[in-house]
Amino acid sequence: MKNKYKDLIDQTFDFPQDEFKVENNALHFHDIPLMDIVRQYGTPLRLSFLPKISENISKAQQHFRDAFRQHNYQGSYNYCYCTKSSHFAFVMREALKNDIHLETSSAFDIDLIEKLHKEDKITKQHYIVANGCKMPDYVQKLAGLIHNGFENAIPIFDNYMEPEQFDETLKKPCKVGIRIASEEEPKFTFYTSRLGIGYQDIVPFYKEKIENNPKFELRMLHFFINTGISDTAYYWNELRKSVKVYCELKKLCPELDSLNIGGGFPIKNSLNFEFDYSYMINEIVQQIKLMCNTEGVTEPNIFTEFGSYTVGESGATLFTVHSQKRQNDRERWDMIDGSFMTALPDSWAINQKFIFLAVNHWDKEYERVLLGGLTCDSDDFYNSEQHTNAIFLPQAQQEERLVVGFFNTGAYQDSLGGVGGIHHCLIPNPKHVIIEKDKEGKLQSRLFRNEQQAEEMLNILGY
Repeated sequence: MKNKYKDLIDQTFDFPQDEFKVENNALHFHDIPLMDIVRQYGTPLRLSFLPKISENISKAQQHFRDAFRQHNYQGSYNYCYCTKSSHFAFVMREALKNDIHLETSSAFDIDLIEKLHKEDKITKQHYIVANGCKMPDYVQKLAGLIHNGFENAIPIFDNYMEPEQFDETLKKPCKVGIRIASEEEPKFTFYTSRLGIGYQDIVPFYKEKIENNPKFELRMLHFFINTGISDTAYYWNELRKSVKVYCELKKLCPELDSLNIGGGFPIKNSLNFEFDYSYMINEIVQQIKLMCNTEGVTEPNIFTEFGSYTVGESGATLFTVHSQKRQNDRERWDMIDGSFMTALPDSWAINQKFIFLAVNHWDKEYERVLLGGLTCDSDDFYNSEQHTNAIFLPQAQQEERLVVGFFNTGAYQDSLGGVGGIHHCLIPNPKHVIIEKDKEGKLQSRLFRNEQQAEEMLNILGY
């Protein structure tokens, strides 16, 4: 009878996979022996495998190069990293080893840009695509960046007030962009994104706010939909509408030369995940070129702002099952040594699913369980995977406690959970370990941040 955990995984998925394999009944992630890391550092533990960041950037860039070559596309491609996905210095430094640019969202992002420039990680020629609502301090810092010679810092106008704000603050001309307020899918509770200017208002907005202002040179039209890039009629319809607006504007504004299609590449959230990145990029490039050719305008430079795609698959979060509770004859709760609400807030806030696997005891029989977090909140639990409305794990062991892993958690979880702040029930931040490869390709680990201590929290609380 095949009732071992490894049998369950083999029967359910095509396994092993590129990033996962099992040796001696323990899981390896990107060839990292996870139990060795756990024995060295303990749990709860957040892990960042930096080479995956550069790998994903290189893959996307190659797909665009292939598509441009196939369709004889005349524009350029520019990969921007969406900083809000993870602002950590080790993420930014790894990403900037590649030929990329940056997208910002708020005032403190500009301080980060200046730090990177002082470290010689970026130059004043890098594109800085400035999205988000422009509060006064954001406007001031962006203007300072432009005055300091960042010739490709591009404020993306998000509403009708921003041109006046920049006109009052800027002492020299700059490149600017306009964000389109895309229409959302019917399942949303609102019809149009709160971000940007409506499709029908883009041309009047340009004529009224930009065309005759010598401080502004419109160079970019920005398009993004909340559900991301997907092979659906909805996505293709929104893309075509945006390209049509681009063509209209291009005829009025010859210096307009770039279309920013935003981010939204999905990342792997199940071992059954399938997404043809090459096909999607090829089709996007083809659609843009065809529409521009039909309208008689030069195809634009293409910008993307990949955040989760860049950093998400580099992360993992590990917990130990410290005990099991049986509340009735059917429900068994495996209680972890951390909190979902603080360490994986998307799992609680938006019911986000991550790849979830046992780290050890793959040779043991499996059972259906629920996972409970450390807080005293009834919402602190995890009860299903992406592919099934259940969780199965090896039966709890006494000789070596069961360790479980959530994978591809590298985007947003740290910032949403509030690194170094106060968390529900004063549950501390887990320790954070970085894994890199040395010049010989050997894996090396280092502790980036230890588990949060009581004194840190009490100091924030004023004790």
